[in-house]
Amino acid sequence: MTHRATLAPGDATAASARFARMLPLAFITYSLAYLDRVNIGFGEAGSMSKSLKLSEAQFAFFNASFFIGYVLFQIPGARYAAQRSVKKLMFWALIFWGIIASLTAVLQDYKLLLLDRFLLGAVEGVVFPSLLVFLTHWFTKRERSRANTILILGNPLTLLLGSLVSGKLVEYFSRHPYFGMQGWQLMLLAEGLPTLGWAAIWWWLAKDRPSDAPWLGPREASTVEEVMESEQRDVRQVKDYRAAFRDRQVILLCLQFFAWSVGIYGLNMWLPVIVKQGSNMGIARVGYLNAIPYLFGAIVMLGISTASDRLLVRKTFVWPFMFLGAAAFLVSYLAGPTHFWIAFGGLILAATCMYAPYGPFWAMVPEMVSRNVIGESLALINTIGAVGGFVGTYGVGLLKNHTGGYGASFVCLGVSLVMAGLLTTVVRARPVAPGRGFEVVVREPV
Repeated sequence: MTHRATLAPGDATAASARFARMLPLAFITYSLAYLDRVNIGFGEAGSMSKSLKLSEAQFAFFNASFFIGYVLFQIPGARYAAQRSVKKLMFWALIFWGIIASLTAVLQDYKLLLLDRFLLGAVEGVVFPSLLVFLTHWFTKRERSRANTILILGNPLTLLLGSLVSGKLVEYFSRHPYFGMQGWQLMLLAEGLPTLGWAAIWWWLAKDRPSDAPWLGPREASTVEEVMESEQRDVRQVKDYRAAFRDRQVILLCLQFFAWSVGIYGLNMWLPVIVKQGSNMGIARVGYLNAIPYLFGAIVMLGISTASDRLLVRKTFVWPFMFLGAAAFLVSYLAGPTHFWIAFGGLILAATCMYAPYGPFWAMVPEMVSRNVIGESLALINTIGAVGGFVGTYGVGLLKNHTGGYGASFVCLGVSLVMAGLLTTVVRARPVAPGRGFEVVVREPV
C-alpha cells in the first residue's frame, strides 16, 4: 500500500508560521522588483522624455528593452534556485537591481539608458520564477494557490501603492528639487535605493527549506517536506528539463502566458500616460486614479485563490477572466477619448480580470511538472510571458505613435486576451476525486 503523508490538524500552527515568516519576505522582494520596473511610467508622465529629448518611438523601445534582458537568465536563474539556493540568488539580485534602477535617474545618454534598462531586465529576470520555486519548497498543494497569490499581490498592490507614492514624489520633487535633479529623477532614486537595505534583511531572515528554519520544529519541518514529496508521486517524472519543455501542456501554458502578458504589460506600462492624457489631471491625481484598477485586482485575486485551493480547481478559475477582460477592453475602445470615465471603467475591469487568476494559473505548473524540472519549467513559461510583455509594451507605444490615440491598442490587447482564454481551455484536466475539483494532467511529450 502506498503511504501518503498528510498534515494533521495540529499542524495549523506550523502552517501559520510558514505563511507569516516566508511570504512577507517573498512579497516584499517581488514588490520592490516590480516597483523598480514599472515606475518608469510615472517618469514618463512626469516629463522624462521631454527632459531627455526622446521621441515617442525612442521611449517606447527604451521602456520595452527591459524585456530583452528579462528573458536571458530566467531559466538558468530558476535552475540555480531549484537545485542550489534561492536565498543566495535573491541577495545578489537585490544588490544589483537596486544599483541599476537608481542609475536610470542619472543617465542622460540614450544608449546608456538602453543598456541600463536591458541590465535591469536581466537581473530582475531571475526574481519571479525563483520566488515561485521558493514557494514550492515551503507550501503544499492545498496552500500553494494562496501562497502564489500573496506573492503575486506584490504586482497589483505595488502598482496601487506605487501609483499613489510615485505621483506624489514626482509632484513634490518637482516643486522642491535637490542636487539639480528633476522630479522624475528623484522619484526613481527614492524608489531604487531602498532595495539595497532590503538585501540585508532578506539575507538575515530567508531560509531555503523548512529543514533550515530554526523556528520550525524538526517534526513539523519533516512533515511538510514529506507531504510535498508525496504530492509528487501523482506527477509523471521526466528525465530532464528538455523533456518537460517538449510537453504539450507546458507549451500550451507558455503560449497562453505570452498572450496574457501582452495584455497585462501593455496596460501596466502605459496606464499612467493613458490616464494623464485622457483626464488632463495633475500627476498626483493621476496617481490616485492609476491605483484604482490594482485595488480591485488585488481584492479579486485573494477571493479567487482561496476558492481555487478549497475546490482544487485551477483552469476554470482562469479562462473566463480572459474573455471578460477582452470584453472590458472593447468597452474602452467603444467609449473612445471623448468618454474618458466610461473608458477608464473598462480599463478597471480589464485590469481586475487580468490579475484575478494569477494564483490558480501558477499553481497548475507544480501539479503537472516533476520537481526535478520545476524551476526550469516555471522560468520557461515566465520567459515566454516576458516576450509577450515586450510585444505589449512596445506595441502600445508604436500604435499610439501611428494612430495618435490608444483605441487601436485596446483592440489589440483585447484580442490577446481572447487568445489567452482559448489556449487555457485547451489544457487538459481530469477529476481529482468526487466533489474535489480538477487538476491538470500531463500527456506524453510530443
